[in-house]
Order: sequence, then C-alpha cells, then structure tokens
Amino acid sequence: MPSMSSLPPLVSGGLPGVGHALAFYRNMPGLMWRGYREHGRVFAYRLFTQRVAVVIGPEHHRTFFTQTDKTLDMAKPYAFIRAIFGDLAFLGSTEKYKAQRPLIHLPFRREKLARYLTIMQERVQVWLDSLPDEAEIELVSQIGRVVQDVAGYAFMGADFQERVGREFWDLYADLSAALDPFLPPHWPLPKFRRRDRAKARMAAILRPMIAERRAHPERYDDFFQDFVTARDRHGRPLDDDELISLILGINFAGHETTTGQAAWTIIQLLQNPWYLELVQEEIARHLPPGTPIDHQTMRAMPHINWAIRETERMRPSAEMLMRYVMEETRFGDFVVPEGWLVQTAAVVAHFLPELFAEPFTYDPLRFAPGREEDKADRFALIGFGGGIHKCAGMNFANQEMFVITALLFQQFDVELLTPSPNVERGLGASRPTPTWLRLRRKVNRDRASAGASGAIVPAGESRMSKRATSTFKTVGRSIR
Repeated sequence: MPSMSSLPPLVSGGLPGVGHALAFYRNMPGLMWRGYREHGRVFAYRLFTQRVAVVIGPEHHRTFFTQTDKTLDMAKPYAFIRAIFGDLAFLGSTEKYKAQRPLIHLPFRREKLARYLTIMQERVQVWLDSLPDEAEIELVSQIGRVVQDVAGYAFMGADFQERVGREFWDLYADLSAALDPFLPPHWPLPKFRRRDRAKARMAAILRPMIAERRAHPERYDDFFQDFVTARDRHGRPLDDDELISLILGINFAGHETTTGQAAWTIIQLLQNPWYLELVQEEIARHLPPGTPIDHQTMRAMPHINWAIRETERMRPSAEMLMRYVMEETRFGDFVVPEGWLVQTAAVVAHFLPELFAEPFTYDPLRFAPGREEDKADRFALIGFGGGIHKCAGMNFANQEMFVITALLFQQFDVELLTPSPNVERGLGASRPTPTWLRLRRKVNRDRASAGASGAIVPAGESRMSKRATSTFKTVGRSIR
C-alpha cells in the first residue's frame, strides 16, 4: 500500500458521505478545473466511497492508455453499458476484446472508406434536398437523424435501412436514456424497463433478418452480411446474441458521438465568420455543386479538416475516459492504488497553454503546416481515445463530418439563430443544447430524388416558438 503522501491530493469541496458527487453532477468541468488549479496535473476526488484519480497531460495520458489491459482495466468502469450491449469487445475481458477486435475494425478498413464517402454524400444530399428553400431547423436533432441514416446505409445496407425504417433508430433513444454508471442496472426503474423493452424489440427486428442472411448469403453484399459470416480470431462464427450485440453497439457508436461533434463543427464555424469565409472560398474553388467528394477533394480542402480537429479539441464528445486500477499505477510523483478509478479530463487537457497557443480561442489554423500544435505529442488530443482502444471509427466519423459540413455550406446560406449554445451533458456523449439555424438555399436544385422516406423535415415546418435561447458567454468562460 503506498504511503499517504504519494496518493493524489484531494480536490477541495467534498461533502460528508457523498464526497464530490454533487459537484460532479452539477458541473463536471468546474470540478476538473478546480482540481487542476489546486493541485496540477494529478489530483483526486470522491464519488461517495469511490476514489477517482484525474490525470491530465500527454505524459499521463501515455501511461493511461498504454497500461490499459495491463494494470488498468477498461471493462469495469463501463459495466453499466453491458446491460445494454452485452459482453461486447471492451465491455468484456481483455481476452474477449482481443478476440473481437478484428470484427470491430472490420467496417472501418481503409479500402472501405471510399465506398462510405459515396454513401455519405448520397444520404446527406437526401437530407438537404428534403429541406425547403427557406427553413428554420433545429440543428442537433437534424444531424442526429442524418448520422443514423448514414450509419444504417453504410454498415447495414440499403435493404436493412429500408425495411426497418425509423422504428429501429428511434429505439436508440431509450437505450441512451438508460446509460447510468451509478445506479445498479437491474433495478426496476422506468428508464431501465424502457431500455429492456427497446432492446428486446430491436432484437426481434434483427433475428429474422439474421436467419434470412444465414440461409441465403449469396443474396447480400454489405457489412451486415460481413458480420453474419464473420469469424473471430479463433475462427469461431458469432451466435445470434453476439451478432445482435455487435450490430447494436457499432450502430450506436456510429451515430451517438458523431452527432455532437458534427453539430458543434457547424456552430463554431457560424460563430467565427473569419474562418467560415476561408471554408467558403475552399468550397467554391474545389467543390462546385454536383462535384463528387473523394479523398483527393478532401486533401485539397484542409480548412474543413482543421475545423473538425478544432472542434474535437474544444468540444469533444467524450469529455472523460475511465479505467479501473487493478494494480497500483504510478503517474509522475503519485501512485494510484488498486481499487481506485482513474480518468482523463479533456475539458482541461485540451486547453493546456503549453500545448495550445491561446487555448480558449477558436483557431483551426493551429493545425496548419508550420504550427501543427497537435503533433507536439500523440497524446495531446484524446477526443478519440488512444492506444489499442483508440476509436476504430475515427476516420469514418471525420469523413462524415467533412461531408455534412461541406455540402451544407455549399448549398445553403446559414444563419445561427441560437447565438451561444451550451453543452448538454448527460451520461452518454455530450452535445450542444438545442440550436436553431435559418437556411436559405443558394441554388434551386432539382429535388425530385427526395421522396417521403428521405424527408427529415416537412416542407415549410417552422418551430421557432421552441427555439432555445441563452445568455452570451465568452468561449473560455463557458468551457471553464
């Protein structure tokens, strides 16, 4: 057992019995900043009886990620997700993850990304074609549906997406609402009952489709079929329950985190006209209407990629990552004992001034040649995690955000009606609070291809009476 002097110092403000639980729930970033200002890059807080060490900065991120599956365990802190997706990959043992890892990466292989680009452009165009020439829309919910649509067509295929319709995807809302790391997932609470009903219904939708594909594999050529016929590293096919868990988990990951970051990318561009002008010039030069987006086009348009990267830095969907300490682990001068939790805090780490110049200023040019602040250390930015567990779908997500951003600003003049959205933090990925935009189409396109099944917003719909408003705050103050 380490000496008390070597333990991470405790942040101030803990209360009898609950520790820092109330502060964590009410203002997690504020708690992280308080700990950093009081103690530096390693400190601790208490959630009821559980001690949690917070580690900040590339040197500690390196230990955090490289010791995962060694002295640090990833599965235990996320056990509450197992009630939703089962014993899937990182939710199971290290051996389970290693066996399933090739399956998790199967949809994201490099040679598949060009095909995804075509699907993304088609589905985003269906959304844009469904919009009136002048419209007021709530951005976050719109983006959520678009990324679900892309995930469905990309991972599961057109046959699946057209058969399940909206019902399958709408059930994910009940799964997301049941994410709770503190309450036992078997308690008979309404949100857990809704979770179980939704999961059962989704499984009922999938089982006959899986059976059909097992019986007639020659009829299908999509990633759903790849999953059905896949083998783990031991050569063993997945049973139906494992396959359902894989499908539910990958589709969840394929839309849950991307929604927030895609919406924030658009919001931050609208909040910073100086940089949006650079993006618009790039679109006019390299992406006139009707031009297909390929990887060469994306490389020729770095300003959008840098904007996406800056959003990852300033508004990461995964603001913290957790591990369980199986064996005491050293972080600098401090030792975190067995039985503690240890976490990262991107809400602080992505704003360290020694890594990022003027860190509370939106400046995508920090990633441009000659500056490239993110390359100072490969663990400086951790929006997609790191090490062996780094997000398998990172390139897919960045590609999708590029297509959404490029096509929206290619075809519409966009005005931000909610000037300063806040961060909506639940127990899943963070995202903007409801944010309203006014759109005006630049060119009257032929929208004949957008049928009723592709329409996401009925023509002429306006919900400005529900538009969220908020008091303007500076970027730095709202983050801290």
